[in-house]
Amino acid sequence: MLVCDAGMPIPSGPRVVDLAFRAGVPSFAEVVDGLLAELVVEGATAAREVRQANPAATELLEARFPNLNLISHEELKARSAGARLVVRIGEARPYADVLLRCGVFF
Repeated sequence: MLVCDAGMPIPSGPRVVDLAFRAGVPSFAEVVDGLLAELVVEGATAAREVRQANPAATELLEARFPNLNLISHEELKARSAGARLVVRIGEARPYADVLLRCGVFF
């Protein structure tokens, strides 16, 4: 599953849930925390550029995903084509994107 900000190109193929209402709504933190309350997440991948461009998203990602995998933004966009679901949010800060590998609770 890809959770992406309003500026991320959405690949053709995956189903899309478009939650973007207006700039910043809903926020990256709201959506990530909401999903984590409902899903089993086995891994997370984000763009390494987030560290320099978006300290708030970096803090959230590193706190929620201790084994966060960082790759280039170009690689993240390429991998997003394999997502089964894209959740587009209204976040307008750069690199507020995360690719989640989901599992089951048993």
